[in-house]
Amino acid sequence: MPDIKIARTDTRVTETPNASMTTLASPTQGGTTTVSLWRVSMRAGQRGPRHTFDVEQAWHLLDGTATVVVDDETVDLSVGDTVVLRADVPRQVGTGSGAEFVVTGLVGGLATPTSPDGTGEPVSPAWIG
Repeated sequence: MPDIKIARTDTRVTETPNASMTTLASPTQGGTTTVSLWRVSMRAGQRGPRHTFDVEQAWHLLDGTATVVVDDETVDLSVGDTVVLRADVPRQVGTGSGAEFVVTGLVGGLATPTSPDGTGEPVSPAWIG
């Protein structure tokens, strides 16, 4: 049964300037081949970069409040809210109070920063694989 349970000690944490991501389930941990599950912790005042993902993701707010700018629409989230982010749509996640999310998406998703000049190189975030 090694592919059924992923122990807490098998999670891994990736720190960025904008948040801390804890990988809860991914192919490199076993048990899944197509989806990843991770926790996002953001301190008060943090905001991630504007970017796109080439796969759909679902973000569920566990604690705090958050604002997600999807394309040009602002979506305010409270505890218990979920936002589904379509593929290839610019998004930016931020919080004034601090926030904890659980997020899921397909393995192999690539994030592309959205820069003012329209350039950005796709990257595979470490917490997804």
